[in-house]
Amino acid sequence: MGRGETSARSRPVRVLVVDDSAYVRRTLRALLLSSMDIEVVGTAVDGNEGLVAVERLQPDVITLDLEIPRLDGFAFLRILMRRWPTPVIVVSSH
Repeated sequence: MGRGETSARSRPVRVLVVDDSAYVRRTLRALLLSSMDIEVVGTAVDGNEGLVAVERLQPDVITLDLEIPRLDGFAFLRILMRRWPTPVIVVSSH
């Protein structure tokens, strides 16, 4: 069975939310936690904080806003994929 198939998993999918909006972080966290198959392991408000969190938390999936301060989502993705290739779901109003 594949990585994304919940029946093959012995633990929830670990998600990191990277977004500068406190409202979006809270909303995504609440939405994701409504599934028993998902665990939100952390949040980050910018790309730099996101990279630190990825290294420390080793999430299975990342939700990412593209317009975040200090290190934008595009730069974050380039570094992430070089260092720790991880599936990313872009959540952006852009």
